[in-house]
Amino acid sequence: MIRHIVLFKFKPGFGWQDPAALAAERSSRLVGERVPGLLHWQVGRNIAERPIAYDFAAIGLLPDQDTLHSYQDHPFHQESAALWSAISTWVVADLEE
Repeated sequence: MIRHIVLFKFKPGFGWQDPAALAAERSSRLVGERVPGLLHWQVGRNIAERPIAYDFAAIGLLPDQDTLHSYQDHPFHQESAALWSAISTWVVADLEE
């Protein structure tokens, strides 16, 4: 099993009041329904108010590396990632369980 974790931090000038941020959030919520192979999908806004905190997280569970690669290459995932790319930077960690 692979736990896929992505943390997004808004670029300067963007925040939750921005329509682009809301569109990226909506898209992320749909990834779990539209991209096959995910055993679990969880997304959400960060509630920590620390300066080092990221703004949004996506956490997925996939059975293996092949499924992870298929998920990454899926057109809907690519569309969602492009929305985030326009408004944020992000970090990724893939953990074997």
